[in-house]
Amino acid sequence: MKPYLYLLFPLLLSACSQGSKQSAAKAEQKEATTEVKADTAAKRISADAKTILSRKEVPVLCYHQIRDWKASDSKRAHDDIIPPAHFKEHMKMLADSGYHTILPDQLYDYLNYGTALPSKPIMISFDDTDLDQYTIGASELKKYGFKGVFFIMTVSIGRPRYMSKAQIKELSDDGHVIASHTWNHKNFTQFTEEDWKIQIDEPTKTLEKLTGKKVEYFAYPYGLFKASLLHKLKEHGFKAAFILSTKGDETYPLYTIRRIIDPGTYSARNLYNSIQKSFNKK
Repeated sequence: MKPYLYLLFPLLLSACSQGSKQSAAKAEQKEATTEVKADTAAKRISADAKTILSRKEVPVLCYHQIRDWKASDSKRAHDDIIPPAHFKEHMKMLADSGYHTILPDQLYDYLNYGTALPSKPIMISFDDTDLDQYTIGASELKKYGFKGVFFIMTVSIGRPRYMSKAQIKELSDDGHVIASHTWNHKNFTQFTEEDWKIQIDEPTKTLEKLTGKKVEYFAYPYGLFKASLLHKLKEHGFKAAFILSTKGDETYPLYTIRRIIDPGTYSARNLYNSIQKSFNKK
């Protein structure tokens, strides 16, 4: 062996030893950081109902069908059916007005832990699984970098004029939240013990299998709830639930988060004024 090679061996051994020490140190640091994050999360204290109710409300909008009106549509139906041109104008108004969309986890953390939100936060939600929410709704949100939450009625998946499994999965993969809206839109106030399996547990399993993500949020059909049943939503895995414009429950505020419908008859200015009037009271 050449003499200079003997000189290299100590250097190589030293370098290997140093590299091993650095790798070990990085691993220990990563582990320590993970433990700190876990410990911090564990120490977060949930707010009581009074504190949650004292926080300023975040605007939450609700949409159903996005299509042009038909002669057969009743005048009342015009509230739940928004023409595509109106929907597009409303989304543009929100973007131009500086609103930033948030998702349910962000809203939950704000209400429960006081976590900061972006300026002018707003949540956009869709009920009932209608196909136009995918073809028009999600497409329009994408123009502005908006994200929404889609409350899925699982009985309708794959039926004509409703979203398919693939479309729901795509929405989830694109960063939108997929949440529960029962199996077949049964009124929550009329739930029997059997309905907790049919309307709640089985739809949750269906959506979780479809998206590969936990389903932790729920919207009441018709926006109606029954105070004596609210505790059971937590028992069945939900972190929060959404009503419409009725008064929430003071004992379970996280399970009666208020939304307003954006009526199809509204102009963009009407919607802006409605948001200011409905959610800027504190």
